[in-house]
Amino acid sequence: MTINPITDPALDPLPHGFFTRNGGLSGGIYASLNCGAGSRDDAQAVAQNRQSVAASMGVQNLAFVHQTHSADVVIAGKDHKPGQQADAMVSATPGLGLAILTADCQPVLFADAQSGVIGAAHAGWRGALDGVLENTVQAMCDLGAQRSQIRAVIGPCISQTVYEVGPEFLDRFMDEDPQYGQFFTQGNADRYLFNLPSFGLMRLRAAGVDATWVRRCTYSESDNFFSYRRSVHQNEPDYGRLVSVIALPAH
Repeated sequence: MTINPITDPALDPLPHGFFTRNGGLSGGIYASLNCGAGSRDDAQAVAQNRQSVAASMGVQNLAFVHQTHSADVVIAGKDHKPGQQADAMVSATPGLGLAILTADCQPVLFADAQSGVIGAAHAGWRGALDGVLENTVQAMCDLGAQRSQIRAVIGPCISQTVYEVGPEFLDRFMDEDPQYGQFFTQGNADRYLFNLPSFGLMRLRAAGVDATWVRRCTYSESDNFFSYRRSVHQNEPDYGRLVSVIALPAH
């Protein structure tokens, strides 16, 4: 099966893709394009999957970070060290792909094609609430991007219909801003359903950038995407990770 990532015209003409779980070498619960080195999958299979992704993007190197659900952003260059703890990267280095891993959280790719500055963020509820999206936009501007020229696209993530949370989760958002109640609907008993991508879109647009969502749900589309929450509900011992990449073409 060939690798066939999801793309969005807003990020054209830069090479980019929200990769599905299909087209790789991993087997079992990791079938088949698992790019998570932190999973218990065969390390060689993960490395080869990553190489296939890089090749499909037309780059030799993918920059990864050690994601911790933070709001931290790093600048990635030719000497990028993969062990850095952060949840977003920005770059103006041609030939380097910025790679984010997700399995329900939002992968967000950013581009200011005119200025030649790109960004990629891992934005779960905690990172989005703490400001990782705004921090990524600001870091891009610090590299020379123009806020009005930045385009951001949220890739496949968990959708509201299957993102059930407890009252303490709602309280955390309401304590931050009562307006955030608009992103919750009533679920069963004391449970609520949270709209993660709509929350991400609101934060991005409030930061002054044009933003869209690809409208694909990681939990619901088991044939196409890995999902942490689905793996828990199915009592699986681990789960694969999806990769999303954006790059500046090499000169």
